[in-house]
Amino acid sequence: MSFLKKLSPFYNLIFLYVVVSFILRIVLLFHPITQSTFSVLESLKIFSIGMLSDFFVFILASGFLWLYLIFISDSKYYKPYGYIIFGLFVALFIYIASGKSILNEYGGALPKIGLVYVGIKTFLFGLLLFAPKLREKIRFWLFSFVIFVFVVLILQNAISEYFFWNEFGVNYNFIAVNYLVYTNEVIGNIMESYPVIPLFSGLFIIAGIVSYFIIRKSKAYIDNIPSFTEKLKISGIYLALFVLSLLAVPALAKLENSQNTFTNELQANALYRFYLAYVNSELDYFKFYKTIPQEEAYAILGQQIPGLSKSTTLRNINYAAAELHKNVILITIESYSADFMKAYGNDKNITPFLDQLATESLLFTNFYATGNRTVRGLEAVTLCLPPTAGESVVKREDNKDKFTTASIFKQKGYAVKFLYGGDAYFDNMEDFFSGNSYDVVDKKTLTDQEITFSNVWGVCDEDMADKAIRVMNTEARKGKPFFNHWMTVSNHRPFTYPKDKIDIPGDAKSRDGGVKYTDYALNKFFTMAKKQAWFKNTVFVILADHCASSAGKTELPIDKYRIPAMIYSPGFIKPQHYTNMVSQIDIMPTVFGLLNFNYQSKFFGQDVLKADYKTRALIATYQDLGLIKDNVLTILSPKKEVKQYQLTLKPKEGVDNDFQIHYDQKLLKTQRKDLIDETISIYQTASDVLKKKQYQKN
Repeated sequence: MSFLKKLSPFYNLIFLYVVVSFILRIVLLFHPITQSTFSVLESLKIFSIGMLSDFFVFILASGFLWLYLIFISDSKYYKPYGYIIFGLFVALFIYIASGKSILNEYGGALPKIGLVYVGIKTFLFGLLLFAPKLREKIRFWLFSFVIFVFVVLILQNAISEYFFWNEFGVNYNFIAVNYLVYTNEVIGNIMESYPVIPLFSGLFIIAGIVSYFIIRKSKAYIDNIPSFTEKLKISGIYLALFVLSLLAVPALAKLENSQNTFTNELQANALYRFYLAYVNSELDYFKFYKTIPQEEAYAILGQQIPGLSKSTTLRNINYAAAELHKNVILITIESYSADFMKAYGNDKNITPFLDQLATESLLFTNFYATGNRTVRGLEAVTLCLPPTAGESVVKREDNKDKFTTASIFKQKGYAVKFLYGGDAYFDNMEDFFSGNSYDVVDKKTLTDQEITFSNVWGVCDEDMADKAIRVMNTEARKGKPFFNHWMTVSNHRPFTYPKDKIDIPGDAKSRDGGVKYTDYALNKFFTMAKKQAWFKNTVFVILADHCASSAGKTELPIDKYRIPAMIYSPGFIKPQHYTNMVSQIDIMPTVFGLLNFNYQSKFFGQDVLKADYKTRALIATYQDLGLIKDNVLTILSPKKEVKQYQLTLKPKEGVDNDFQIHYDQKLLKTQRKDLIDETISIYQTASDVLKKKQYQKN
């Protein structure tokens, strides 16, 4: 038998992985969310470099296959070695079962996982040791099982890549890493959003068929187990390829340098992207991004934010009029793009209540979210801080005792609460808000009688609206002003909600349904609120946490950051349009300004109604940091890269000028240094104050 056949398990699985990845790239290339066209050269680059990346990544990922195969032998069952090895397995099992193993020091499910794994290994080794006549059959089925697992993982990864692209329009990134942490919510979301049983039934059937052919072509390995010398040769070849892959994979990743983001995403290997996202969950701005001298950074920032000290953002905010200690209710709406609303050109009538409320409010027509995840929106309205590189502050270890909106309200004698219809454990919200002077009211605090409908993300928005009214009535009776921050949940996949509430069925699982139901629930909340004694003394702040989608042709497609925002308080806030550009970090300082609060501020956010406000907006992903100003988008990226795009309005017919959101983004040939320096100054100083712990409340 030729030595080449001894390598058949490797090259057959590699061939499958490369072919599946090739087909997936074709599917994603023509996916509706891939809003781009590709030249012949770009297409060649996508598939050629992509296939090379897939080959080398699989080499790295097949280390477990190599270990399994080289330990297949008959000699380890010979006397006395077989009995010694079996005895060691039994001893290890007893050690872990005793509850005093090293695994118990780590706690959690690790001891159980270790016990099950060692138990299975002990049982199988004993079976192969004491039933030599069945050894070949058992080995064949074990070999078949291993091949089947690899085939399932290859196909499952392709399905996961497709659905991730379908949701976000990009390859695996930091979000995918986060999803591994919150498996309960994510698995529940998948179970409720997609036809899981047919999907996985089809997966296992296809995997079984594919495995059958691969096993037929690969079983030569176990029919004639390689000798020790042959295993050395196999190991030598594998380890040489492994080392080569360690060098090749990052080198190929550096070729993801197209100006078309979709080209880079399609060219990349998703598993390597996942690895990069995992190891780079925190990005040191000063290591990865372009910087300027620290004094210069604060000096430039001081030109944008009047009254700053030399190397901090600390300044005094004073108003001539008397302070107004009205109640404040901040409502952040899950995944609510501006273009859901009628004013921005939507003709589906899915936000009838908010459309009407907007006409009665101070409406910010040109308002931008800082990020594309809930934690970024919560960070923006709570810390009023630019979105720094890496994970949101909400999810960082150093996330407590910060200078927040709650800090100001607490100084003024307010009761402060965060309300959330789901489990606030998700996205580290409970840890963040409870660690920053908020009382947390989430699903755990609701009784069974208070819940009429729930899905994996939590109770429906109607139930939380009812709960919010009860909480606010209790607070009002205490005679103190209150600040309540309510984060909605219903406008999230799987978009399920109570039946017979709106004209889109609750089991239709449509985005439009989720949007319209949330609008319905908000209408119910305000209908109840208007009947309460505290209503006339309350300011309502309503805005989205982020847009429903973040995919686009460039790193930061600005239309995917445009969200609705309004402040409503009949008899106090005059209905009007504020048309200047506003960042999400500005909303709460503006509310403080309307209430004439005097305080010492560390916020980067500003009162946009003051005469000295200079318009700009901050938008970002976990690694691309952007500033919109003067119709130019400046983007700072890792490896100290800087890009600038000229923004040219693409007007939509029938939409007023104040509500136009679509722009052409064309790369600037001659960069504007003043805007680059200003962008650097904002993100560098924000990173600096966090790093030096200067953003604490005291």
